[in-house]
Amino acid sequence: MAYWQWGDADAGHVLVCVHGLARQGRDFDVLAQALAARAEHPVRVVCPDVVGRGRSDWLKDPVGYQVPQYVADMLAMLAQLHRQAPVATLDWVGTSMGGLIGMAVCGTPALAQPSSTGAAPLPVAVRALVLNDVGPVIQWQALKRIGTYLGNTGRFETVQQAADAMWAISTTFGPHTPEQWLALSHAMVRALPHGGFTLHYDPAIAVPFRSMTEESAAQGQAALWQLYDLIQASTLITRGAESDLLARDTALEMTRRGPKARLVEFQGVAHAPTLIADNQVEAVASFLLGQSEDEKPDSGAA
Repeated sequence: MAYWQWGDADAGHVLVCVHGLARQGRDFDVLAQALAARAEHPVRVVCPDVVGRGRSDWLKDPVGYQVPQYVADMLAMLAQLHRQAPVATLDWVGTSMGGLIGMAVCGTPALAQPSSTGAAPLPVAVRALVLNDVGPVIQWQALKRIGTYLGNTGRFETVQQAADAMWAISTTFGPHTPEQWLALSHAMVRALPHGGFTLHYDPAIAVPFRSMTEESAAQGQAALWQLYDLIQASTLITRGAESDLLARDTALEMTRRGPKARLVEFQGVAHAPTLIADNQVEAVASFLLGQSEDEKPDSGAA
């Protein structure tokens, strides 16, 4: 699993930023640079390419493209980071799928409890969590919309052509300048051996996604709420005010349950905020960097 790193490689404060379903770690370039520049103490911002995306390897069995595998990979990455330089403070930013991974990491108490060897799967419990346009209830109509294009990686003559095609299905991300969108798009393609470009990810990530039904999605809500209710980390929800994936009623319920998250909504944006606009960067950076270093979740929760 590849990852991108910003800030101080030896910093004890690690911020992990995890992207959405068909995206990759370079989505967080702007946010990562802002966090590294604004922090009053050294920070290490790590932005992985989830397996099957970006520069990470692809799985032989596409059934593995699901949250349990992603959680295991993140734990392995964090263990490696901890060996390189001890992790003293751990924060998490997750967009869409990255937020679901974060909920699993933060809402599973066993991950922060010492094993029989005296070591916990996590180096430390997650202190602060940002859930970017995702929660325990995912609207079925949004999943159907995503399913219409997921796995269609296409072929493009130029990066600009690919950027234009991606914009046609990504206007829900909200206003972007042509320069901002092209910058986001460069890491979204890979060169083909005989010329041209295709999207970066393994088309097989769509296999388990397409096996989902409305009934199975609804059945998963109870388990997701259980995870959410066990989260001890200080939590912020960033929501596109027009999001079709995270309903406002769900977001409001998240402010009343579990970690009693704070909620910030961005007008003119649906699913999902890219955390590039100044007001979006400000909301996340002020939340994460404004947390006291003494604010630690209970040792029994991740």
